Amino acid sequence: MVVLAASICTKGGKAVLSRQFHPMTRTRIESLLASFPKLIPTNSQHTSVETGEVRYVYQPLEELYILLITNKASNILQDIDTLHLFARVVTDMCRSADEREIHRNAFELLGAFDEIVSLGYREQVNVMQVRSVLEMESHEEKIQDIIARNKEAEAKEELKRRARQLEMQRREQQKRASSGMGGGMGSMGGSSYLGGGVSGYAPVSRFEAPEVSTSRTASPAPAAASRAPAFKGSGMKLGASKKTRQAELIDALGGEALVADEMSAPPTPQPVEPPNPINTRGSLPPVDQESVHIAIKEQVKIELDREGGVKSMDFRGELNLQVSDAAVAHIKLALVPPSADFGADLQLKQHPSTAKFTSGQSARLIQLKDSSRAFPVNQSLGVLKWRYQGKDESFVPLSINCWPSPSNDGTVDVNIEYELENEHVTLYDVVISIPLPAGSYPTVASHTGTYEVNPSTHSLDWRLSKISPDERDGSLEFTVGGDDAGAFFPVRVNFVGQGSIAGIAVEKVMRADGGEEPPFSVDSIVLSDDYLVV
Repeated sequence: MVVLAASICTKGGKAVLSRQFHPMTRTRIESLLASFPKLIPTNSQHTSVETGEVRYVYQPLEELYILLITNKASNILQDIDTLHLFARVVTDMCRSADEREIHRNAFELLGAFDEIVSLGYREQVNVMQVRSVLEMESHEEKIQDIIARNKEAEAKEELKRRARQLEMQRREQQKRASSGMGGGMGSMGGSSYLGGGVSGYAPVSRFEAPEVSTSRTASPAPAAASRAPAFKGSGMKLGASKKTRQAELIDALGGEALVADEMSAPPTPQPVEPPNPINTRGSLPPVDQESVHIAIKEQVKIELDREGGVKSMDFRGELNLQVSDAAVAHIKLALVPPSADFGADLQLKQHPSTAKFTSGQSARLIQLKDSSRAFPVNQSLGVLKWRYQGKDESFVPLSINCWPSPSNDGTVDVNIEYELENEHVTLYDVVISIPLPAGSYPTVASHTGTYEVNPSTHSLDWRLSKISPDERDGSLEFTVGGDDAGAFFPVRVNFVGQGSIAGIAVEKVMRADGGEEPPFSVDSIVLSDDYLVV
């Protein structure tokens, strides 16, 4: 087979990226690509068209076409296999198949095209081999890096050796200074100035040590004098503290030693700033807090089977009350009447300081046992907790149906649908992750929302910005290579929701003394902890 060019073009025939494997002018390739869309028959299921000179082997790539231009004598089966490899490489290297992403990765794509086809003939490579070649790992480069690191380590050791040598010289000068001062005073008392001669100046010349005096300009002389008696009195100590040795070394070497020590020593640990709080709200609308603020948070953990049944379901919730104004701290909360769906299956647990009510009670009030007391100010207090564990399918907030259907041509048609089952919640930032067979990439036929292939998990991430009771369902259909229907499980769902699965909500806030009802705000969040279809 002879591949003349591999190209990516728009459905109007405009070239986005093209690699020619035989000498062809730009005008020639643009002319061939411009005439390509006109040759495609309407409602045709074929993947190739021919002219009098060349053959086009093509495949849709979302809003683009990826195609091979070959001569008419090439093997069409090998051409189709080569085209599929090109398509897999493009989807593996680009997050989405659009013009901007193709242009951004143009250099890497051209390199990958050259690895697949050389001088018009297919190389025996796969996607993993192409990816490995593009990483361009060099054995010689690794050796040079090792040599450079060794040289740097040797330079640091030499610097430390010279620093130790200078430290020993400094200590020797200190010893000479202390002994010279004692001996010099005695000799001066026993002889006259004129009788000393040349021999009288010998101790003075040894004691001058101009090199030491210039190198110690970084520390004042009184500091050295104050340290000398302490050193003499305590003697030499093995294993002296690093801080003391470093201070003496800096005094001995001055500013240059300080710079050298900073270069050779490991970096000083910096204070670790507390991590930023994780944003669990996602795209939820912001809530303006009033003087009485109620925060409701639920976490749901569900495992569904492929037929829609519930294998396990566990969700827990908590209601927290925060009062920021002491004038409205004597209050009681009236909850919305309980939902008839859960009934006694919903386990409630109240704060010990609040008056109890039964789970089935129609009028549920959260208030302190002692009506003379007030709720704490500027302190979040968990006044109510609830939990549900069971397998009732009617309590599932979001149902997921995934139907893989293997075909006889080595591909699988996958249809996945979702539907919001709970009227009390609105879901945001929904991501439904469907695993893909190894080495296969999907061709999406229809979809709600957006999607992308996640290279780290090799899964198709279906993203939906919002699922509400008004827009409660949607579907995604795609085709991918493979023959195992079980390869598309488990399906993982992540979302952040607004509302309460259990229907816990605050109807109104009342003063304990019967005065005017204070304004209040409610922030209800539902988080998916572990939501799976297995």
